[in-house]
Amino acid sequence: MKKRSLKAGVLLAGAVLAFGLCGCGSKTIEEIPMQTENHLLEEDQLARIRQAGKITVAMEGTWAPWTYHDEQDQLVGYDVEVAQKIAEKLGVEAEFIEGEWDGLLAGLEAGRYDIMVNGVDYTEERAQKYDFSVPYGYIRTAIIVNGDNTEIQTFEDLNGKTTANTISSTYAELAEKYGAQTTGVDDLNQTIELLLQKRIDATLNAEVTFYDYMKVHPEADLKIAALTEEANHVCIPLRKGEDSKTLREAIDQAITELREDGTLSAISQKYFGTDITK
Repeated sequence: MKKRSLKAGVLLAGAVLAFGLCGCGSKTIEEIPMQTENHLLEEDQLARIRQAGKITVAMEGTWAPWTYHDEQDQLVGYDVEVAQKIAEKLGVEAEFIEGEWDGLLAGLEAGRYDIMVNGVDYTEERAQKYDFSVPYGYIRTAIIVNGDNTEIQTFEDLNGKTTANTISSTYAELAEKYGAQTTGVDDLNQTIELLLQKRIDATLNAEVTFYDYMKVHPEADLKIAALTEEANHVCIPLRKGEDSKTLREAIDQAITELREDGTLSAISQKYFGTDITK
């Protein structure tokens, strides 16, 4: 995958995982960064973002229907529109920076952009390095195999099998946890190509991503062999620390408002054909 040029849109990012803690008390988004403005302009990430009038957002741009390019080469997707709606509430614009998955989280940690919006699952391991917003989506992980594959029917059946996923993704980690040998790839299209050529036994990905792919490629001889029982929590990661505290609070408040007024559900229905926000 090639890194594309910056593209304007709109966006934001987040904090704690526990959804019950996302209300941020009685604060409104406007109140969060304005309490000690002079101090924040120098030291607080949200204040700096607002002063600049923009927030930089990392995503792949190759993972439909989360973040991808349409026939007019416009960056679109569930994550793009969610980010735009959040940014509207913060009163800033977003510059989307596209890159390969392997480098996105590292770039966030290094300060090359403000947040990452790319269907990122919350994990305890990641929470040691990054702060996370409240969830804005819930997805189950699917084992995807060729239509004639009868050897893989459970996650335990991955032991000794070959899979492909982007390195450091939760899908690759889960496959390795069950004993699979994982090959690193750049994006979903490369993964599916390896699977259809039977150069790998399976791949793991979001259930909704599989359905979206099959909607576009109904001729593909693929099927879901198994699904996780519990859904993964999709959140927005950002750099850890006090510097991003008010940004986390503002993003959590924005996600809460978008959930309550039905905006998140409507965007999900548009791109997934179902509501992944509950």
